[in-house]
Amino acid sequence: MMMVSSREMEQASSQSYQKIIQEASQKNALNRDREEVERVRAVAQRLIPVTGIFRPDAPAWKWEVNVLSSKELNAWCMAGGKIAFYSGIIERLDLTDDEIAAIMGHEISHALREHARERASQAMVTNIGVSVLGAALGVGRAGTDLMGSVAKVSFELPNSREHETEADRMGVELAARAGYDPRAAISLWQKMAKVSNGGQPQWLSTHPSNETRQRDLSEYAARVMPLYEQATQHARPVK
Repeated sequence: MMMVSSREMEQASSQSYQKIIQEASQKNALNRDREEVERVRAVAQRLIPVTGIFRPDAPAWKWEVNVLSSKELNAWCMAGGKIAFYSGIIERLDLTDDEIAAIMGHEISHALREHARERASQAMVTNIGVSVLGAALGVGRAGTDLMGSVAKVSFELPNSREHETEADRMGVELAARAGYDPRAAISLWQKMAKVSNGGQPQWLSTHPSNETRQRDLSEYAARVMPLYEQATQHARPVK
């Protein structure tokens, strides 16, 4: 049962995102590496148009993409297309563009399926942030509480196993349709496993990287390879 509307979630996400960006800017931790930012934004520019295959309204969202300077292995996408990559995940994993697309496709998929909205509603039911129920967004303490809840469910608390699997599968399809090799999701997890030494990084949490997840990604990457081949064929110059 959804206790927060899509409009409320998107508005709260936008407000929370702007607060995060402003704080990062004040700390000189926003978009410090121009080349890195351009790489991430270029990937987003190719992924955003194909989001319409899952949600016709998504390409018209007010998308924003920024890179935050941090050693954390983290990336997220809030409702309405508010994306943040941490420099740590790009640099420590030495990501290729295909691997950046794998991460971004996964995070965008959470937003497309409104997983944060679902989890915010669940949190209210379990008395976490229940005071925001039925509140007019942005008015008084209730609006502030909703913003805080949005931040937590968007990039602090782990997603459920079901949400992670759905985002994995949608993410490789988005990457493939945008002309990025969907098999990069597998190499990404291999890198993640090495860096985390079997532990649990904040990004893509709920359960650790394991053979079951890599097998599932391998299967779905193979399924969408024709989409990748079609996208790359169209991108090649005509001789």
